[in-house]
Amino acid sequence: MYDDQELFSLPVYGLNRAEKDRLYSRFLSALSAYHYDRCESYHRIADAIGIDAPLPARIFKSYDLLSVDQKEIIKTIASSGTSGKPSKVFLDRPTAARQTKALSKIVCDFIGKNRSPMLVIDSPSILSNRAAFSARGAGVLGFSMFGRDITYALDPDMKLDIEAIEAFLSRHKDEKILLFGFTYIIWIHLCEALRNTNKKLNIDGVLIHGGGWKKLVDQNIDNDRFKNEIKELINVDRVYSYYGMAEQTGSIFMECEYSRLHCSIFSDVTIRDPLNLEPIESGRGLIECDSLLPTSYPAHRLLTEDEGEILGIDDCPCGRLGKYFAVFGRVKGAEIRGCGNTYERG
Repeated sequence: MYDDQELFSLPVYGLNRAEKDRLYSRFLSALSAYHYDRCESYHRIADAIGIDAPLPARIFKSYDLLSVDQKEIIKTIASSGTSGKPSKVFLDRPTAARQTKALSKIVCDFIGKNRSPMLVIDSPSILSNRAAFSARGAGVLGFSMFGRDITYALDPDMKLDIEAIEAFLSRHKDEKILLFGFTYIIWIHLCEALRNTNKKLNIDGVLIHGGGWKKLVDQNIDNDRFKNEIKELINVDRVYSYYGMAEQTGSIFMECEYSRLHCSIFSDVTIRDPLNLEPIESGRGLIECDSLLPTSYPAHRLLTEDEGEILGIDDCPCGRLGKYFAVFGRVKGAEIRGCGNTYERG
């Protein structure tokens, strides 16, 4: 296996293309060999499709894939989905710790290391089961490490709790606020709720959000419109989206100040031709997501059902090295799913 200490000593966005290619060639090979030796199902699949081929992400819907003994599992994450069976991944203590540490290094590069008063645009009921999380619950818990005086903007019935919000803002009227939530939840239960009551909030802070874009795109709500609504309704103009999946918790792709999704040292993307699955250097195709974090289950190379395009490498004006890319949504005919879509509006 690779050395965790080596991985976490590297700058989170500081390797150029050649340096990162060398690192990933070595680390991904080590992970493939590790899982090949320890997960019988992965062993059989790799024999059939090749050990260097990505697994289809939906395979975690049909199989419980583990590379450690079941007794070592401390937490199960179920991916959200609006239809069909959810994916399940199983975390042992080292994998969970590695994912938490990576998430911290990625997000702190954008918001700094100081913990801020935190307003979660969700209901506290999402954390009712600490052993078996939905992806939404895992996301809320994971991002909570960046906050203090964590307050939930929605009540158990998913209604906007204006009294709790105003009390929170009063306590922290001279401080920067960190807001977090899932995109679709924010749009429906914050933006629409404020519009319906002709109310606005004045918050000095930053919003991080992700998941649930599919439903909003279907309503012609894109990233620019989302940001404009947030600015108009709560006066927050620092808004960062992120792209990620429950199967690769921790190694998220954060959106920079120029609205580009970035690969960190812990993650990478490859765009594949949807017809033959060969890697392509330019143009749109299926997104393969690679992560160096999971060792309790074989999700280090996954082929998603999302369409994307690499926009550039090492030359984003934000100064972060590595690939940056765009996501255009699910490919036609793919199952609708999204890590923020566990809540169905009644």
